[in-house]
Amino acid sequence: ENMKLKKALICALSIGILAACGNQEAEEKPVEEPKSVEETQTEVKEEAKPEEKEEVKEEPKKEEVKEEPKEEVKKEEEDVPREYKDALSSAENYIAFTPFSRQGLFDQLTSEYGDKYPEEAAQYAIDNLKVDYKEQALKAAQNYLDMMPMSNQELKDQLMSEYGDKYTEEEAQYAIDNLE
Repeated sequence: ENMKLKKALICALSIGILAACGNQEAEEKPVEEPKSVEETQTEVKEEAKPEEKEEVKEEPKKEEVKEEPKEEVKKEEEDVPREYKDALSSAENYIAFTPFSRQGLFDQLTSEYGDKYPEEAAQYAIDNLKVDYKEQALKAAQNYLDMMPMSNQELKDQLMSEYGDKYTEEEAQYAIDNLE
């Protein structure tokens, strides 16, 4: 019964944290496009002293720089629906606030009590989120131990529980093996 009480307390705390997270927007910072070789050469020429301007010679072009890949990436980003990008921002916010497993984060993004994103948008977020889920499991394990003492097996069960964090066995074991 004590074990059930502990698990209920952990679940209640987790749900409270998730509910408090809400759907906060991440600050978007403009990304500066890299300058082309020609733009850089023009700037260098303009900054040169008058007597140096005569000596500055354009180097022969060794190879044409292909801009196609950059344009492809830009086009791909433009093709991503707003809701997918928002789901990714929400996922980044959640991960910054508290540790999540891949499945736990997906469930939070799609939950009727969470962000209510369509599954496709949530999957896009999961696929494009740069996060180490083993490290997330380790953070979650440490959070549990900060609240109450637990055996390795109890902690592993909690990390893997379908009612808990939903980490994979490999991620949970990594957490257990790397606790301080």
